[in-house]
Amino acid sequence: MNSPPVPPMSLAFFRVCSLLPSVSARTPSNKMYKTRLSSKVLQSKREISSSEPNPGQRNPNVSESSKDSTVPELRVFVRKKRSKKTVKITENVVKAEPHDQKRCALPDIEDFTYGKDNGISQSRNSVPTSDDPSMGREVVSPIKSTVERDKQPANWQKVLEGIRKMRSFEDAPVDSMGCEKAGSSLPPKERRFAVLVSSLLSSQTKDNVTHGAIQRLLQNDLLTADAIDKADEATIKSLIYPVGFYTRKSSNLKKIAKICLLKYNGDIPSTLEELLVLPGIGPKMAHLVMNVGWNNVQGICVDTHVHRICNRLGWVSQPGTKQKTSSPEQTRESLQLWLPKEEWVPINPLLVGFGQTVCTPLRPRCGICSVSDFCPSAFKESSSPSSKLKKSGRNRNSD
Repeated sequence: MNSPPVPPMSLAFFRVCSLLPSVSARTPSNKMYKTRLSSKVLQSKREISSSEPNPGQRNPNVSESSKDSTVPELRVFVRKKRSKKTVKITENVVKAEPHDQKRCALPDIEDFTYGKDNGISQSRNSVPTSDDPSMGREVVSPIKSTVERDKQPANWQKVLEGIRKMRSFEDAPVDSMGCEKAGSSLPPKERRFAVLVSSLLSSQTKDNVTHGAIQRLLQNDLLTADAIDKADEATIKSLIYPVGFYTRKSSNLKKIAKICLLKYNGDIPSTLEELLVLPGIGPKMAHLVMNVGWNNVQGICVDTHVHRICNRLGWVSQPGTKQKTSSPEQTRESLQLWLPKEEWVPINPLLVGFGQTVCTPLRPRCGICSVSDFCPSAFKESSSPSSKLKKSGRNRNSD
């Protein structure tokens, strides 16, 4: 017996009801799928696009379960963490670079002179910067010194400190009329040339005489290479008189001016070797010009005062012996073996002024010297040779 036919409406309703559980069962998984991928899709669209060459075409061989299994294998977060680490490292390196770049402007020539308050033991190993085009040729590459501490004299630091205290109580000619004062009001290029001229004139000449000659050259506008080259030698000679060997020095000034114009565009040489080639320029003058003019400490500036005082204190000796040095150049070489580099510049004005006021060439004032207890020559040169001869003559006559 045939069953009555099912109405079309009832069959459609049955089909819908049979499908409802599957739809409801799949709805949470779809939501989870969307929730799980939503953050990743926004963060790595390029990687998803790169993993699917043709997003519009579906691969029939790939099922829904295989899609769900491949989704957790996306490594977007791992790659992004690596990129963050790289950025942080780069930032640390960039921040560390400006820390190492320390600049220091070229100190004024006034800094070379002896200072009563804080001395002048300043570091001169920094690279100077200047906007002045004339300062472009500066060479600041000071040599490094190896201090032989076993050759350092006993109590040398106490002696230096005592000399500094004595210098603070009394002014010396070098403090106001030294070579480093020449042309202090001039531009850098002209000032360097003035220091070179002053160093040349200072040989075998007192500071006040040298200072007077420099002032006369400055008043007559003859303190540049171009002006000296055009001036008559007789005019220069009359202006620098009465410095020692003024005739020879006037001739050397003309030669130096010509060399500076032809080879250095009116400036002075910037190396020790080139300075020593100039006529009339010796090691003491060359080191002073390098220290003051170019801020390049190549060695100690040793003149007659430094030479005399270092020998009196027993600070220097000839190589391999205990005998006194016979020349300022020997004194410089012996002194540089043990004196720390930071003392190379201030030692010159310090001892020069001390030699002009206390430890004088004749009749040193050992009675007022506060470091006489450390000096092996104290009270042994209190009388000049002429006074000793007079005393010996008197003793013979009395006999």
